[in-house]
Order: sequence, then C-alpha cells, then structure tokens
Amino acid sequence: MGRRPRRILGTWLWALVVGALAFIWVFPLLWAFTTSFRPPGQLGTEIASLWVHHPSLANFTEAWSDAPFLRLYYNTAVVVFGILGVQLVTTTLAAYAFARMEFWGRDLLFRVFLLQLMVAPSALIFPNFQTIRSLGLLNTRLGIMIPYFASAFGTFLLRQTFRSVPRDLEDAAVIDGCGTLQTIWNVFLPLAKPTLVAFSIVSVVYHYNEFLWPLIITDTERARTVTVGLASFTQSAESGAQWNLIAAGTVIVILPLLVIFVLFQRRFVESFMYSGLKG
Repeated sequence: MGRRPRRILGTWLWALVVGALAFIWVFPLLWAFTTSFRPPGQLGTEIASLWVHHPSLANFTEAWSDAPFLRLYYNTAVVVFGILGVQLVTTTLAAYAFARMEFWGRDLLFRVFLLQLMVAPSALIFPNFQTIRSLGLLNTRLGIMIPYFASAFGTFLLRQTFRSVPRDLEDAAVIDGCGTLQTIWNVFLPLAKPTLVAFSIVSVVYHYNEFLWPLIITDTERARTVTVGLASFTQSAESGAQWNLIAAGTVIVILPLLVIFVLFQRRFVESFMYSGLKG
C-alpha cells in the first residue's frame, strides 16, 4: 500500500473514531430531546430509542405548569449577569493595576492572587456561608452573587492582553488629557474586546450551570436558579418515573444556552482563539 492510500485510510479511521466519540458525548442530549417529545406513557421498551413515532408537546406543557420556570429564569438572569457586570469592573481594574502600574510587590501579589485558581470552590463553601449568613443575605440573589464578584481567571486573561498594548497608545491618551479611567475605557478596553467576550462566555456558562452554592444558600423559590429548581422538579417527577416529564424539564433549562451557542458559535471560537494567542 502506497503512502497516499495509507494517509487516506488513516484520515478515515481518525474521522471514524472522532465521530464515534462525538456520538457517545452527544447521545444523552439527543435522548433528552427525543424523550421530551414522547407522549406520556409511551416510553416502555423504547426508552433507549432516538425515534419518536408520535411527537407531542404535552410534556413541555405539564413541566411548565408544574415548575415556576419564569421565576427561575428571572433569578438566574439576575445572578448570572449581575455577577458578570461586577466581574468586568473588578477584573478590568485589577488587570490594569497588575499590567501597567508600578508598585512594590506587584508581581508577588499577582502570584498570590492567582492562588485562587488552585483552590476548589467547594473548599470555600463553609466560610462563604458563614459570611453570607452574618450579612443576613441567606436566600437572596445577592447572597449567591457576592462570592463571585472577583475572578482570578478573568484578571489573568485581561492582564495578559493589557501587557500587549503598546506603551505609545497609553502615552498618547495621557498627552490628550485622559485620566486613568479614561485611558482604560478609550484605549485598553476596545483592544481587549475579544478577551472580554471570551471571559464573559466562561462566566455566563459557569454561573448558569452552578448548582451546589445556590442550593446551599437558598431554601425557597424566591431566589433559586434554574439548576436548583430543576433538581426539585426532578425529585417530584422521579417518584412516578415520569422520564418524559423529566426530559422536558431538562430541555427547558438547557435550551437558552444551546440557542445562544448556536447563534454566536463563530464569535465564541474567534474570541477564544484570539485570547489564547494573546495569552
């Protein structure tokens, strides 16, 4: 066998392996979607099938009426975008200080700051809970948000980007009469837009999917997010083995992220590639 046939065979084998792994990864998602459209009581022996003979929206209607998804969506949006808004301010200011300002112990302080990346969030649950309780913020959206107002990961990304900005641009802004905040706004942030987009994606996805901390800090639907609400809904549906209903509730929860990803996937990839090259 010549070199070209071997190369073609290797390419096809590699594509086959990647395709099989992709199918294994996406199968649970496909199963949830197809199962959510099965009419109630039709699961039976077709539980592992991806084909639906008589699609129905009855499961979505029942799931929507059984759980307060609008309230859960609202709480989640407030928490996710509230955290992101504060993080963009704190990470930008911290990154600028670490990248462009000169002060004693700057590099050492930055290394200590990055130690946060090595600490598992679960290790901080108890002290964070004590702090939130002392502030009287249990069962509130603000209580869920406060521990995430700073981000070592976001600071690191922006610091790397800010360090790549030519000093001449900063000097020109100073000559034009810009103060520190004006320089950050007019010079650094426009150049860091891809990095900001990449970090925003990570932040939104992470906090949308966050489960343990909102579960611990809330005990009513007043401030619960969609992940905690889905867990409560699933517990009630599991008692009757209503897998169609559970699948419908799951699809309702994951659908917003899937829609956002489909609409902006090209921008997502470009932002991560740019931020990776700048890092």
